[in-house]
Amino acid sequence: MKQSLQLRTSQHLALTPQLQQSIRLLQLSTLELHQEIEQILSDNPLLERLDDPLDRSVRLLADGAINSAPANGEAPPAPGQQTAEGEGASNEADGFDSGPERADNDIDWNSAGPASGADDEDGRPQLEAGAVSLREHLMEQVRTTGLALRDRALAELVIDALDDNGYLEEPLDDIHARLPEELEIEMDELRCALALVQSMDPVGVGARSAAECLALQIRRLPGVPLVTRRMALQIVEGYLSWFAQREYSKLKKALDCDDDDLRDVQAVVRQCNPHPGAAFASNVSDYVVPDVIVRRAKNGWAVTLNPDVMPRLRVNSLYAGLLKQGKSESQMGAQLQEAKWLIKNMRQRFDTILRVAEAIVERQRNFFSHGAVAMRPLVLREIADTLGLHESTISRVTTQKYMLTPHGMFELKYFFGSHVATEAGGEASSTAIRALIAQLTGAEDPRNPLSDSKIAEMLGEQGMVIARRTVAKYREALKIPPVSLRKAL
Repeated sequence: MKQSLQLRTSQHLALTPQLQQSIRLLQLSTLELHQEIEQILSDNPLLERLDDPLDRSVRLLADGAINSAPANGEAPPAPGQQTAEGEGASNEADGFDSGPERADNDIDWNSAGPASGADDEDGRPQLEAGAVSLREHLMEQVRTTGLALRDRALAELVIDALDDNGYLEEPLDDIHARLPEELEIEMDELRCALALVQSMDPVGVGARSAAECLALQIRRLPGVPLVTRRMALQIVEGYLSWFAQREYSKLKKALDCDDDDLRDVQAVVRQCNPHPGAAFASNVSDYVVPDVIVRRAKNGWAVTLNPDVMPRLRVNSLYAGLLKQGKSESQMGAQLQEAKWLIKNMRQRFDTILRVAEAIVERQRNFFSHGAVAMRPLVLREIADTLGLHESTISRVTTQKYMLTPHGMFELKYFFGSHVATEAGGEASSTAIRALIAQLTGAEDPRNPLSDSKIAEMLGEQGMVIARRTVAKYREALKIPPVSLRKAL
């Protein structure tokens, strides 16, 4: 081969640091975004946050007088608006030149303030009481029994072996094998300790299986007729699988009873809690803060950004003034540029989210007016072509971003879905089909529930061509049990 030199023109995309930051901020959720901002604020002194909760606190001037003006030295801007990025910022420090100073003798110390008198107690922070765990609840009952130290230690040993639901999953034989031989603990002593724990509150704790847990609770339920209690115990101890699968014909044949007897037993079993220890779990409920809010307006639907999730940032005016005077290091110049990039990328992030949300609302107007049954098919490419963006950008915007609507809180990805053909040649959204399946199963006769084939047939009567296995897939996605488990007496 002969070597030669050639000139060739080509285009390529260079991911600059600013573009990389813009892409990263766009795909972050609200929680991750605020964590990222807090980290940047701690690393970059030229960037400050206007929505700091300490901005409204009382501050002192250099001479000790109270500064009644806001800590930022100016009225905060409207939500969603960014202040100047440093070009026109004042050279003076925030809080030192705003508002007239007051001397100590100008302060009326005898005036009743908001934190005086009876309001002192109300102004104190209220601390939430610590949650009581299942172990602490059972240990407190053990201390009140007056047992000997040996029996109390065995009861505490059984309590320590319980799981979060209150079940004793480890066999007593294994617990007995782990005990030192020099203690000379008999197996009967462990059984007595387990019986003591099972007699405590909550009822059903210490059970080794679901059948034993239900049996412990049925024995202590008040106001249950003897015949019904005896039949309920027979079912949970010997035919619990048939009862769970609603094999009512087999149960009636095995117990020699009728439908009325099974209804009474079913009512008794429903009063029991198969997870008695779950009430003491310390799981903290997570909640979602919406990024976009949709409200009904005169001309349709109005889409606005949630101001509570929009951080208000600006460049520190003191450091910006020092940079203008050339009294700062060169490193601060790079930090100033990074601060400007962040403010610009933050504005671009929320503008993109708003544009995508408006495009979604424009195409899903029927959903906001009539609910999920009116959802139309929508793909990412349709929104991307409308806004002139790439599909990957739409995917980043709609991931972990939430919209508050009159019908509830939804992730932006909820409004996108596949389609199913109709007999008229049109398309129906899979979300609308799932909503119709939920409506049909919710209005069915409990004694004669609808099968998947029947649901597919009913949807076909409405013009939607859908297979039985597709109905089963959508039903499982909605966590609707099969027809055999929906049947009632």
